[in-house]
Amino acid sequence: MTPISENACFGSTQGVYTHKSDVCGGDMTFGLFVPAKAENGPVPLLWFLSGLTCTHENAMVKAGAQNWAAAQGIALVFPDTSPRGEAVANDEAYDLGQGAGFYVDATQSPWSPHYKMWSYLADELPALIEDQFEVDMERQAITGHSMGGHGALTMAMNLEGRFRSVSAFAPICNPTASDWGRKQLSAYLGSDESTWAKHDATLMMAEKGFDGPVLIDTGTNDQFLDLLKPEALAEAATKRRQPMNFRMQPGYDHSYFFISTFMEDHISFHAEALHA
Repeated sequence: MTPISENACFGSTQGVYTHKSDVCGGDMTFGLFVPAKAENGPVPLLWFLSGLTCTHENAMVKAGAQNWAAAQGIALVFPDTSPRGEAVANDEAYDLGQGAGFYVDATQSPWSPHYKMWSYLADELPALIEDQFEVDMERQAITGHSMGGHGALTMAMNLEGRFRSVSAFAPICNPTASDWGRKQLSAYLGSDESTWAKHDATLMMAEKGFDGPVLIDTGTNDQFLDLLKPEALAEAATKRRQPMNFRMQPGYDHSYFFISTFMEDHISFHAEALHA
């Protein structure tokens, strides 16, 4: 692991690091905010998974999470959204290829050699962070935005016992029934739709739900509501009687202005679970 930068931030440290990923077959970059409280021992960890076209940098710079995380003594990790590099397959469209890994392990050509974001986030990156930083991997939570909200919800429901809480900002809720999903899942995983189910938050909610608190925020003026399908997730949670705080925020859109507005709520929500 090589430090790219380390900056003082709210009395704590915001770092950016690169490392060789065996899973993704190349160099990967991530941001990690470590609160000052880590000087006294391991601190809980909150994952932020970003959306289409983003890198590790977008949420790290725009979401305004560090102020609240420092106050709560929580580390924040900002992974990249896909593998990158000249040898990594790409597509001219913004919603496929680099910047659009969709948090799956691709099985189809030309994506399969590098696009292993599920295994990277479930196994490789957590092991690296645990080895190198003062974090308590028994106290993890996860959140994300849009494609990253999809990733946060599906990982939380599939990796049972891993995360104490899950939240999402404007998540892609039902990708198997959306153009933000069917295109990518068929490209990465192939035409057998049975392999897609674990990557659909609505289907996973109907099948197993989440054993912990859930918070979802989506703006009523989100320009991508038809693609996000929040009503599908809400219906599945209602049928399951899943405890969930599902909020449609009046007037807000899909931007980081929306995310930063409600970030304090999300950090406080996770802090309650992580410090319980």
